[in-house]
Amino acid sequence: MKVLVTGGAGYIGSHTCIELLNNDHEVVVIDNLINSSEESLRRVEEITRKKISFYKTDLLNKSEVQKVFSIEKPQAVIHFAGLKAVGESVREPLHYYRNNIDATLTLCEVMNEQNIKQLIFSSSATVYGEPKTVPITEDFPLHATNPYGRTKLMLEEILSDLFVSDSDWNITLLRYFNPVGAHESGKIGEDPKGTPNNLMPYIAQVAVGKLSELSVFGNDWPTKDGTGVRDYLHVVDLAQGHVAALEKMTQRGIHIFNLGTGHGVSVLELIDAFEKSSGKDIPYKIVSRRDGDIPECYSNAEKAERELGWKAIKTLDQMCADAWNWQSKNPDGYEK
Repeated sequence: MKVLVTGGAGYIGSHTCIELLNNDHEVVVIDNLINSSEESLRRVEEITRKKISFYKTDLLNKSEVQKVFSIEKPQAVIHFAGLKAVGESVREPLHYYRNNIDATLTLCEVMNEQNIKQLIFSSSATVYGEPKTVPITEDFPLHATNPYGRTKLMLEEILSDLFVSDSDWNITLLRYFNPVGAHESGKIGEDPKGTPNNLMPYIAQVAVGKLSELSVFGNDWPTKDGTGVRDYLHVVDLAQGHVAALEKMTQRGIHIFNLGTGHGVSVLELIDAFEKSSGKDIPYKIVSRRDGDIPECYSNAEKAERELGWKAIKTLDQMCADAWNWQSKNPDGYEK
């Protein structure tokens, strides 16, 4: 199948391109490279020994997106492209609403024009807001606590409305928990621009000496050790979840799946696991809580295992070892 991957040069997108190519799909990538690097795609081609058709295009530019569809004629779309930093979204909500929502509307309009109605959407566990209990199943109430999460929730609702208006659509909403780690080759990984917003790359940059210490946002949460608890899953497991979803797109409708391990890990537990995997000390300081954060969030992913045949299998030690392998080999990311 020929698959168009928006945001395919990014962290999750590039790992998903590898898994798609390894499963004999053709891959076309649209990416504006604002938060990613074309070098990641070159390395994907190096790892898989297969070619990617790449277009440096912004999804907000409808005429350019139309050209890509007219040239490539993809059969399905995996939609990753979007801004994703919780803290930044609190500071710049209009930027997030404009970028994430408008880009997806443009994409769907072009897909509709081209009669391509197979879509996998990169959603997020942030749509659950602050859950009353854990683990979280797909039928939990939805209530995002920050603008980034609200863009995901709004887009889920928009895509559901799209299916109601036209039952030919086949839309899968994948609600990720916390992707970490890197490809085992150490050739691709998470390469944030500027100071990392996510915990694992921040820890890795402290370990490699780019940053002096880690800021832990609160140690007074109602959790096992007072620090935030999240469901960390290996990015390769996550990427394989997209391939599983793509290959199960046989029935029209809206299909919703959690992708996570089903286990909660605290910030201090993640630091400890990374220190053991890397052999490096991770100095940290406790700072005040971050706006929009919640104490605890982890998944029940049994539906994905039951219906997609997918399960996260990589351990926390593997996540940390692969993240360190990437960071130690690429201390400045994709910049040479």
